[in-house]
Amino acid sequence: MTGGHILVEGVPGLAKTLAIRTLAQCLQLSFHRIQFTPDLLPADVIGTQIYNPRTGEFSVKKGPVFANLVLADEINRAPARFRALS
Repeated sequence: MTGGHILVEGVPGLAKTLAIRTLAQCLQLSFHRIQFTPDLLPADVIGTQIYNPRTGEFSVKKGPVFANLVLADEINRAPARFRALS
């Protein structure tokens, strides 16, 4: 639709998250929200591998960045390592 990213700005309480989630439901797309906090780790965004001791194998747990629509909320609270990537 946009060919890239969309910046949605506004004061708190305007239902920005609800609007994006509703758009994803209407278009039948997967939606995830990333709440940026000072203690956020890269694995919280991209995912990680989890070891299963019963089978002795690793399984991949994908992070929220693998959704069709991703809402990055409160980026100003993100650690410097994330802000450097944008």
